[in-house]
Amino acid sequence: MATNMIINNCQQQGSSLIAIHSSQWSTGICGCFDDLPVCCFAYWCFPCFACTTTSQFGECFCLPLLDVLWTALQAVGVPSCTPPVSMAMRSAVRNRYGIQGDMAGDCVYATCCNMCSWCQMAREIKRRSQTVTVINSQPTVLANQQFIMPIQQGVISSQPIMSSAVSQGVMTSRIM
Repeated sequence: MATNMIINNCQQQGSSLIAIHSSQWSTGICGCFDDLPVCCFAYWCFPCFACTTTSQFGECFCLPLLDVLWTALQAVGVPSCTPPVSMAMRSAVRNRYGIQGDMAGDCVYATCCNMCSWCQMAREIKRRSQTVTVINSQPTVLANQQFIMPIQQGVISSQPIMSSAVSQGVMTSRIM
């Protein structure tokens, strides 16, 4: 099971930040009871589920619909290969999150356990994209600080401009 943990040790000497991250899937291929709503969504409306999962991963929403052709060919008895989008998504999720495995395993899971594979990917995307909260064990006092934003004339940019005034100790950020 994957472990994501942040430890913030603030001591007199300084502070250290430690991140622990696993290179394994956070749930097994048949771990539907780890996140039951995900598996119910996949069971009742698999095409919508696959499209939503792909979108949450940052890919084109309609990409899994290409696998519908694969499913149709299988249903009429035409032998075909592994569903290409399912295998590509599984490999991409594994590569993005640094999960151990290989293409042969991805091929077997995408071909033989396609729905379970999609559920496992959805659980992984959901767990790895959660916001990490750092808890500081030392009391922190925030002083009343004033922020100075100097006006820059003649600068036209479609990108945010980040500048820092090191001598004044002031950090400014301005979007034009």
